[in-house]
Amino acid sequence: MAVATKTSFILSSISCLLLFSSMQIWKTWLASSSQNTLLGGVLGSFLFTFSLTAIGNLETLILGKSYNLGLFPEVILSFIVAVLAAASVHRVAGTSCLLLSLLALFYINKFSQKVYAQVVPQQIPTGKKKKN
Repeated sequence: MAVATKTSFILSSISCLLLFSSMQIWKTWLASSSQNTLLGGVLGSFLFTFSLTAIGNLETLILGKSYNLGLFPEVILSFIVAVLAAASVHRVAGTSCLLLSLLALFYINKFSQKVYAQVVPQQIPTGKKKKN
């Protein structure tokens, strides 16, 4: 179910804040075993997705609907925040967050191209050439 841009910004910002604080509160538990460490990386990639959504919605609210997210600074900023948050839990969590965030970015881009890409009609050549 789609929500308005302002509501999406608020929800994704709250999700970022709760996820980051939860990762810091349960830092010792997340670093206690290998499965928990990988869970820390997954949580970091969710943090990346939520922060990217929050930044995109904020820019849409401020700059208008026609503004698109770019690789720099929006995606890079979200990426650095997520990887640093996961790496503060454990280095392996930071590495798995890095890989899972790149995978999430690939699928976010693929979905965005499918939904928002404009189809440009191409002219089909008739096969006839002009004589001079």
